[in-house]
Amino acid sequence: MLVGAEPHTEWLCDVVELDERGFILTGRDIPQSAWPESRAPLPFETSVPGVFAAGDVRYGSVKRVAGAVGEGSVTVGSVHRYLQV
Repeated sequence: MLVGAEPHTEWLCDVVELDERGFILTGRDIPQSAWPESRAPLPFETSVPGVFAAGDVRYGSVKRVAGAVGEGSVTVGSVHRYLQV
């Protein structure tokens, strides 16, 4: 088994939207019915506006350390966009 192949997000099930395997849904993967804002979610933003996820725990991630680092650095841009509003 690979590290990151099984998320440990049970504690988040009532907080953010998860897929059927427990990975956190972000950005375009969030169902419209679960998104509370009139604007679209930013990249890496969870179903809770202003809360972001990156790396292995995110649905659709590549499950590699270098991928998680890259996602984290891109997420900083989304955080900056969120804070400008």
